[in-house]
Amino acid sequence: MAKKAVTPTRMVLNQLKVRLKTAIRGHKLLKDKRDELMRQFMDVVRKNKVLRTRVEEGLTEAFGALTVAGAVMSPEMLGQALMYPRQSVSLDMSFKNIMSVNVPQYTFSTSAADPADIYPYGFTQTSGELDKAMQSLSRVFEDMLELAQVEKTMQLLAEEIERTRRRVNALEYVMIPEMQENIKYISMKLAENENSTKVRLMKVKDMVLKEAIEERRAREGRITENLG
Repeated sequence: MAKKAVTPTRMVLNQLKVRLKTAIRGHKLLKDKRDELMRQFMDVVRKNKVLRTRVEEGLTEAFGALTVAGAVMSPEMLGQALMYPRQSVSLDMSFKNIMSVNVPQYTFSTSAADPADIYPYGFTQTSGELDKAMQSLSRVFEDMLELAQVEKTMQLLAEEIERTRRRVNALEYVMIPEMQENIKYISMKLAENENSTKVRLMKVKDMVLKEAIEERRAREGRITENLG
């Protein structure tokens, strides 16, 4: 039996067949989209793993150098050296479309003409370890920005994969089977109605034929009586 009450007419049957065909085509397209999203997601996951390792190593190196610099220099000298930064950074964001998902793209630009101009202090009273720490932080900054971009992309792709998966399952396990059941139900009802109509027509034909035979016999009887 059909899960929902449907009117067993040929027009409804034709409409359901068109909807079923559309649903099957949509199901295939959504499955293809889900598979491509999964492929893109796995690529981003691998990239995220590489970037995270690189960022952790860069930060470890920078903080290690900064710790050594703090041991060599007095806290006052270290604070004064880093008090007035020479370089500033502006961040811009655009979007890239991946399978109908808008993922962020981060770019940055520095205020100074030379991006390597990262030292806000002179070199006479500072430690070489502080220079090393600044260099490490400068190198890791771009990786950190890309890591943030990749992790946001992972989140957005994962959400879209889940939405697509739910739609695929709804079509595959609910809508398509329900329409197939309704089509089967209506087809059976129409076949039953056609058979019932044939039976009624045959009965009517038999009745008409019987009446015609009785009328013919009655007419022949009257003719025989007249001749007698």
